[in-house]
Amino acid sequence: MTGTTNGTSNGAPGGSKRPVRIAGASGGFSDRQRAISSLAKLDVDVIVGDWLSECTMTLHGAQKVDNEKLRAEGKLMEEPVGLFDPTFIENLAPALPDIARKGIKVAVNAGACDTALLASNVEAEVRRQGLDLKVAYVEGDEVTDTVNRLIKKGEKFTSLMTGEDLKDWGYTPIYSQCYLGGAGIAEALKNGADIVVCGRVADAAPAIGAGMWWHDWNRDKDFDQIAGSLICGHLVECAAYVTGGYFSGFKRLMDGCNNLGFPIAELFADGSCAINKEPDTGGEVSVGTVASQLLYEIQGPLYYGSDATANIEGIVMTQDGVDRVRVTGVKGYPPPTTTKVGMTAVGGYQAEFHVYICGLDLEAKAEWVEKQIRYSAGDAVKELSCFKFSLNGYCPDNPRNQDVATCDLRVFVQTQNKKLVDKSTLDVPGFNRWCMDNGLQGCPGWTLGNDQRQSEGKLYYEYYVSLLDQSEVQHRVVLPWLDNKSIDVRPSTDLKVYPRDQPSYETKDAVDLKQFGPTTRGPLGWVVGGRSGDKASDANVGLYVRHDDEWDWLRSLLTIDKIKYLLDEEYKGGKIERFEIPGIRAVHFLLRDHLDRGFNSTSTYDTLGKNVGEYLRAKWVDIPNKFLARGRF
Repeated sequence: MTGTTNGTSNGAPGGSKRPVRIAGASGGFSDRQRAISSLAKLDVDVIVGDWLSECTMTLHGAQKVDNEKLRAEGKLMEEPVGLFDPTFIENLAPALPDIARKGIKVAVNAGACDTALLASNVEAEVRRQGLDLKVAYVEGDEVTDTVNRLIKKGEKFTSLMTGEDLKDWGYTPIYSQCYLGGAGIAEALKNGADIVVCGRVADAAPAIGAGMWWHDWNRDKDFDQIAGSLICGHLVECAAYVTGGYFSGFKRLMDGCNNLGFPIAELFADGSCAINKEPDTGGEVSVGTVASQLLYEIQGPLYYGSDATANIEGIVMTQDGVDRVRVTGVKGYPPPTTTKVGMTAVGGYQAEFHVYICGLDLEAKAEWVEKQIRYSAGDAVKELSCFKFSLNGYCPDNPRNQDVATCDLRVFVQTQNKKLVDKSTLDVPGFNRWCMDNGLQGCPGWTLGNDQRQSEGKLYYEYYVSLLDQSEVQHRVVLPWLDNKSIDVRPSTDLKVYPRDQPSYETKDAVDLKQFGPTTRGPLGWVVGGRSGDKASDANVGLYVRHDDEWDWLRSLLTIDKIKYLLDEEYKGGKIERFEIPGIRAVHFLLRDHLDRGFNSTSTYDTLGKNVGEYLRAKWVDIPNKFLARGRF
């Protein structure tokens, strides 16, 4: 693939070999809306952004199915809205004059389930401002018909999480969307696009596309370089996560935490990168913050993408100045023959009820309430797929006020029977009434939550993740300014079959923990940082230390059995996989099927797996005193 910009060869203006400067403007729909406008004022070449997650894919996909049904029934009179990120135009519009004046390229996945419509809206905004910018879009991620056809042909679609086949899932997919790589984005930029709007390209794909275009990489051979861009994209895809968001050392960043800076990556021709951040903002770019983001939502030593596979075991991060970290050591392999596909199904209805209990004997009080509510539910429990009671919080010794002595008893239900959770008024039989019935029979310290809206049932969705052959994907680029010319984007000619399970191992040459001297018992997080995240029902967690001698201690301490012990009641009995990244002193664990399905259907508070790491950091271990003398996270 060849690439040009400003009419020159080799990508960079004037034919130079300088790195492409890629600014990360969004990590999700809840990110700061100032980002694109702020970054467009800086010296950057490409602005990328990620607006999608499994949550938004599911909700947008389900809404698209509903819209199509209403349209078929003649009930949908207007053009549907809400099938792409609703905030994107407001984020982009103020930046357009700078983007046009400075020749900055933009590549984003905000199109969700209606990419062509969002691209059309962007075009309209460009015209409204009187600017000359070409808007392309990438399609092919929606694969509902393809998945249904393959199901009829007997395709098993084995779950990446549980290893079970789709037929055993118990739900019928209504919408399917696969993950595209960055090659389509590169093709759009090669053909003169200024703004490339995508649907479900992978989070890192915009950075991969920018690197392919700028550096003119051969996508069938240059796997080290493309894999490096994959990791570069992963580091900036969540915006401020790499500049201090969710960082274990957050306390030292308190000054300026009101406005963390967005990241800017320099992606070099060899695939290595340097991470920086916008000036005059809070947060920091350090080996700690960058290592934390690397560890977020990875699955093992191999990071799979549709354009390349990256091996991150040998990655090295070096502090290369204030707010600048150089990232090297990524090894590239051919991409897999498959890409990830997510399937959405209607799960049923869910609701929750909250009782506040206070003071002493909290577990006994919670048991009292649970027995009474289960008695009130009677035989209706047979129609519940989930009926869960969880006591959250505790009353400290000699509490300083009543609020801190009060805990939340959450009652959560899921059912196919909508009538059981249909209304939340006090006179309707069903879930709300089961909980309300016992108010005057309650335990001491029982208090009714004053907002009953959560006890009214809401539709929820199940999400299933499997693999789809890349040969089944119709990946293409559409260029509206050339009479809607479309360009098919083929997979790489060099693909490889990888096993479902990645390499997992305990440490080599473990050391005797006694050699580290006297210890103090305390939270692991006093000296260990961590990050965790979700991939459907799998949870990953990476734990790392700051000093070389601490690395020998960490890798020897954190065995798979030790993690099971530290998880305590949170360990669900699933498989745990382990590997190490010595270059950032990190041990990584993948907790298979740990999260009670995923964001849209989970019954837990930790809907995204982000709290697994902090839970483990709060668990107590024996910590060498010499480590504590250096100061805590």
